[in-house]
Amino acid sequence: MAIFTVIIGVVLGLCLLSTFLLRWNEMKYKKKGLPPGTMGWPLFGETTDFLKQGPSFMKNQRASYGSVFKSHILGCPTIVSMDPELNRFILMNEGKGILPGYPQSMLDILGKSNIAAVHGSAHKNMRGALLSLVSPSIIREQILSKIDEFMRSHLLNWNNQIIDIQEKTKEMALLSSLRQISGTESSLLSKEFMREFFNLVVGTLSLPINLPNTNYHRGLQARKNIVRMLEELIDERRRSQETHKDMLGLLMSGVENRYKLSDEEMIDQIITILYSGYETVSTTSMMAVKYLHDHPRVLEELRKEHLGIRERKMAEDPLNWNDYKSMKFTRAVIFETSRLATIVNGVLRKTTKEMELNGFVIPEGWRIYVYTREINYDPCLYPDPYTFNPWRWLDRSLETQNYFFLFGGGTRQCPGKELGIAEISTFLHYFVTKYRWVEVGGDKLMKFPRVEAPNGLHIRVSDMPK
Repeated sequence: MAIFTVIIGVVLGLCLLSTFLLRWNEMKYKKKGLPPGTMGWPLFGETTDFLKQGPSFMKNQRASYGSVFKSHILGCPTIVSMDPELNRFILMNEGKGILPGYPQSMLDILGKSNIAAVHGSAHKNMRGALLSLVSPSIIREQILSKIDEFMRSHLLNWNNQIIDIQEKTKEMALLSSLRQISGTESSLLSKEFMREFFNLVVGTLSLPINLPNTNYHRGLQARKNIVRMLEELIDERRRSQETHKDMLGLLMSGVENRYKLSDEEMIDQIITILYSGYETVSTTSMMAVKYLHDHPRVLEELRKEHLGIRERKMAEDPLNWNDYKSMKFTRAVIFETSRLATIVNGVLRKTTKEMELNGFVIPEGWRIYVYTREINYDPCLYPDPYTFNPWRWLDRSLETQNYFFLFGGGTRQCPGKELGIAEISTFLHYFVTKYRWVEVGGDKLMKFPRVEAPNGLHIRVSDMPK
């Protein structure tokens, strides 16, 4: 009986403590004019619910509090906006009391000089340097041939194999970018670099608590190791005094002496290029394979486009810029994949002063989560929004409409957008002209916080009949 009484007492005590902590955290962030919402636990806030429930968490909060509400996620008090007009205003008005506001875990792991963290003149300089590396002329004259050569090699010997297409597209995205950055030296870096890089990626979306065996701790350690490898590569190149026509070579030359970056800025830039390209290219490629498998009519149309390109070429001829620009339906497939799978859920901003938005007062230093996911399923913009329909994108005006946020928005639109599309297009070209495939295993997909197959996405591959 005494033990039972103690247990009841402990349970009641924990309930009272929990109630107190939740109430205390709500009072801590109580301020006149703030949007409605809940703040969750001290320190942790509502991060666990946000990461576990994802879109359901957002929909439930919107049902309770409206399209603009407050929360506490990823270590910071945050205003979530699901209002399309307000989202557009925020993205188009950077600098007017609003700056990038990415989670501390992402800033720590990607580096304080990464393009997502800097603003003002620093952002202008970093963006200019990055655009000089991935401009259409550079893609046409230097990069596309490297992508083509890599994709041919990467897709060799898949016939009669059961492969994890998630694993293959992850390797593809990272190794292709690494080759563009460091040329022939990428083969020496790739094995160790890949292992560390995967830990770095997972660490960027985590609570910034640096304890052993946490994703954040592993991410920080991975960054240290990657920085060391890149520093050694830069030092070795300076000693050799050889000229290298790759991204690192251009950065070291100040991109032909127009944008001079420090070693720290160069390394952060390289990590950012790898990170942003890896996430979008690998996931979009995997999901395109998934959607093409599930929609034979789309696959037939895509394959027709690519077989038409091959008929105009010798078997050994690489893709050229005119081939790439002719891939209209391929571009549509990529956009529809990105929309329906929602590879990017939104972007984060931060207030530099107290300001008023939509009648609400937003305190200085708070983050604003511009949540664009629901725009992808707006039936006014995309009729029958849950249907995979690439044909909708053949109307190019859809790509320029006011709420097109698949690649970010405003001055922060992804500078590597065209490069990523070129990589995915080249992958799809060789994949659909060389192979057929069927899914095996019934693997499950997760859509939040990242689109991924926790146990892989397995397919059986066979050669296309001649």
